Amino acid sequence: MKNIQLLGLLLVVIGSFLPLVHVPIIGNWNYWKLDHYLAIACWILAAFAVFGIVNNNAKVVKTFGVLLILLFAFTLVAVKMQSLQYFSFLPFKSWRETFAGVVKLKWGWIIEFLGAFLMIFAGSSEKTDKRTQI
Repeated sequence: MKNIQLLGLLLVVIGSFLPLVHVPIIGNWNYWKLDHYLAIACWILAAFAVFGIVNNNAKVVKTFGVLLILLFAFTLVAVKMQSLQYFSFLPFKSWRETFAGVVKLKWGWIIEFLGAFLMIFAGSSEKTDKRTQI
């Protein structure tokens, strides 16, 4: 199960460099281009998860996997809110929503969430394996 957790961790780290958001004319943005602080928080949480994987502590890995999912969800909400606020100068709400809809989420989020879920569920199944061996 340790290998699956490491794979999940690798997916999270690699996913932070993949395109996460597409902004027209500007192009694709990864986690670093979205927000430096959120990218650093992602990498710090991943580093703590490595600590849990190396020490065979499934509870630590699961905790940081959940924290990563919460960080990703927060980032998605922040991207949506920021795109709505960016077009706040437009007079009609329907126009704001239309222009904010131009900012599209990309496939990198699938890799991010998949990696975090692998970390969580591999840690849970490891705990189950120990119980069945006793």
